[in-house]
Amino acid sequence: MKKYAISNWESAQEINANLKKLTSEPIYKVSEAYYKDTVLKYFNDKCAKSKAITDEAKTYIPGGVQHNLAFNKPFPICVSKAEGSYLYDIDGNKYIDFLQAGGPTVLGSNHPAIREEVIKLLQECGPVTGLFHEAELLLAKEINKHMPAVEMFRMLGSGTEAVMAATRVARLVTGKSRIIKMGGAYHGWSDQMVYGLKIPGTRRFLESHGIHKRLMSLTDEVRPNDLEMLKKMLTLNKLRGGTAAVIVEPVGPESGTRPVDFDYNQKAQELCKKFGALFIFDEVVTGFRVGLGGAQGYFGVQPDLTIFGKVIAGGYPAAGGIGGKKEYIQRLAAGIGGLKAKAYCGGTLAANPLSSYAGYLTIKEIERTNASVKAGEAGDKLAKGLKELIAKYKLPYVVYNQGSIVHLECTGAMSFDFSSMFLLKSLIPVLKHKKMMTERKVAMEEMGAAYMANGIVTLAGSRLYTSLATTDEVIADALQRFEKVFREVVRTDDGLMK
Repeated sequence: MKKYAISNWESAQEINANLKKLTSEPIYKVSEAYYKDTVLKYFNDKCAKSKAITDEAKTYIPGGVQHNLAFNKPFPICVSKAEGSYLYDIDGNKYIDFLQAGGPTVLGSNHPAIREEVIKLLQECGPVTGLFHEAELLLAKEINKHMPAVEMFRMLGSGTEAVMAATRVARLVTGKSRIIKMGGAYHGWSDQMVYGLKIPGTRRFLESHGIHKRLMSLTDEVRPNDLEMLKKMLTLNKLRGGTAAVIVEPVGPESGTRPVDFDYNQKAQELCKKFGALFIFDEVVTGFRVGLGGAQGYFGVQPDLTIFGKVIAGGYPAAGGIGGKKEYIQRLAAGIGGLKAKAYCGGTLAANPLSSYAGYLTIKEIERTNASVKAGEAGDKLAKGLKELIAKYKLPYVVYNQGSIVHLECTGAMSFDFSSMFLLKSLIPVLKHKKMMTERKVAMEEMGAAYMANGIVTLAGSRLYTSLATTDEVIADALQRFEKVFREVVRTDDGLMK
């Protein structure tokens, strides 16, 4: 039986070249007339309850919603039901769900087999007790079964917390201070990691408001897929405290929005060993989505530490954790006793019975149904259909997929690269092109709104996740809806580098 969702690892060099070409093109987006007369009309006429409730929410919630994924143009929709491949809003509208809660629901939303067992658990002991529950052990053993490098697992409340714990452990066990990440990668929102987000080379100039520069002074950023730069940074760091860890998203920054070569992770780990740094895989998205063995199984790499989130609780709350080699994970504070220094971490609701049991059940169900592979096959079909459509309408868009992670890049809003400025501590290059970047971001959001007005929910209009519930019928329906949008796309003179 096939084990992994990715049937073919497309050339990272070719994809990145196409993405770079896309950013040099004028923006192709739906016409202003279509956006005004059809897209906005849909939201105003069909989503009145969503608008009313999210408008009221702005009085009590910053921005009107609690999660970044919900910030959609022209206003957020309020979801009342999730089921398999579909979402339903409070106005009764039905959408094909390619958001899948940001990636964790490999089985599809609100999978009944998990829901029924979770309800039984809630009836017996409730969601949290503050004491140990057998499900914590069941989950840890199940993860280790599929990912041998995860010899021990500590559940936490989020991927952000897991990254904080991992960097703390890395500094403790290596005695070194610096952390290297790939430019553009997302590893949560802790102070040290809000650095070089989305666009390589932006360092602390794009997203790091409210964070003192000293708090990220030990974080370094290297170009995606650039082993030579990684080696140079590791060498430089020998002179300034050493590198405690290198952390990567194994398919590339932002869930593969900037893909890496197939052998990148293996070679990066070899460099880490040479320089005495721990190698950390952030499998928040790829864990159990790429396959039961995660991206580490697919690439044949055994990282020192692994970050989990989202899927580890099967889409239920408190989704995060850190796993890895016993010699490292044992250095996390747990209980009382022992004289050996330990890295402090905690979380009152971490590893609660609800989340632990839901995660265990989810992994068992993914194994039983071969969900990762089936979701990957759906991703292949969706990507193939999207490629045919953009060719039909002669659009410069870039479509590719890593199994069930499907990328539909229409504006190149995140494909810029200021990495030539990595060693220049200057805000000038970012400010110079800020208008162009903003125009492309707005165009991307408008494309996302157009998809939604045609009954498709995506992640920011540029990423789509398929699941076990994404059937051939769902894909055929979705492609017809995408075509309705693509036929309304026109070339503009916006977003050009000047």
